[in-house]
Amino acid sequence: MTRLVLASTSPQRRAILEQLRIPFEVVAPSYVEHDAPGLEAAELVRTHAVGKARSVRRDGLILGVDTAVVVDGRVYGKPDDARDATRMLGELAGRSHTVLSGLCLRGLGFEVVYDAGTEVRFRPLPSSEVSQYVESGEWRGRAGGYAIQGLGGRLVERIEGDYLNVVGLPGALLIDVLTRHAPELLQARS
Repeated sequence: MTRLVLASTSPQRRAILEQLRIPFEVVAPSYVEHDAPGLEAAELVRTHAVGKARSVRRDGLILGVDTAVVVDGRVYGKPDDARDATRMLGELAGRSHTVLSGLCLRGLGFEVVYDAGTEVRFRPLPSSEVSQYVESGEWRGRAGGYAIQGLGGRLVERIEGDYLNVVGLPGALLIDVLTRHAPELLQARS
């Protein structure tokens, strides 16, 4: 049986794989993210996804994923602190942005790399609402400083595309890739 190895410690990615009933194990990647200057956002998330997947030495299919928020060509990663989260959310308020994920699947003799984007529009947000959200602490460890599956869902006016991508793993893309490279992983499990 082919097994999927998730090169991530993200609880959101684990939850999505469980929700989709894809059997997997987790191995923390040893890859250290460095944003090389001049890379476009799609290239950046693909590069990080590849780096994470290549840093794990295990048998099986290795899945690396990286997610960023992009607005006007500017990449928003994880906020450094509450002030940074407040700045990011203030800049996203009342605007649309793209949640962009890179996905790398490595197996014996192959490596495929893709990216997927989902458009998200935030409601106009008064500074008091941004402050209240930041005080919740939910922004920690989240690209763009919010979690759509939690309180961050209150910030969102609409989305176009894969909701799971905004949570942290492009589910539709992953299913497509596994259908081509490891369809046995998609056999429904209870």
